[in-house]
Amino acid sequence: MSSCATQKIVIRKAEEKDVPAIYQILAVFAEQRLLLPRPQMDILLQIDTFHVACVDGEVAGCAALRDYGNELYEVRSLAVAEKFQNMRLASKLVTGQMNLLAGKKARLFALTYRDNFFRNLGFRIVEKTLFPEKIWSDCERCPKKDHCDEIAVLMELA
Repeated sequence: MSSCATQKIVIRKAEEKDVPAIYQILAVFAEQRLLLPRPQMDILLQIDTFHVACVDGEVAGCAALRDYGNELYEVRSLAVAEKFQNMRLASKLVTGQMNLLAGKKARLFALTYRDNFFRNLGFRIVEKTLFPEKIWSDCERCPKKDHCDEIAVLMELA
């Protein structure tokens, strides 16, 4: 039996006490320029948009769901700590977000370097220009704004 099989995995709403762990997980990917950095205060202010994946009680990954209005939602700040990768935690986090939107007409998108991951969940590649709300709010302060190399993916939910 693999060690993964004996580990307890829980996906839950993030709480204020999770902010330092979320920050640490995101900081690793921000240093690699794979995610935008998120200050702890920003995470705290947006904590109600986050879910965390816990393995044996330890915060192992996170994802936030941003609501732009007009049935447009974004998967953001999706990251899993290195020692917990290959446990399908990212898939569980995104699937959880999709379940939150179940029964709603919604467009769920992400900007990513891992388009295959999202395509395996049923997303399709689209043009970033479909999301001017994202460009106005986040892309303006991104160091890559004039040469963005992320791929936009979208899933339309009924």
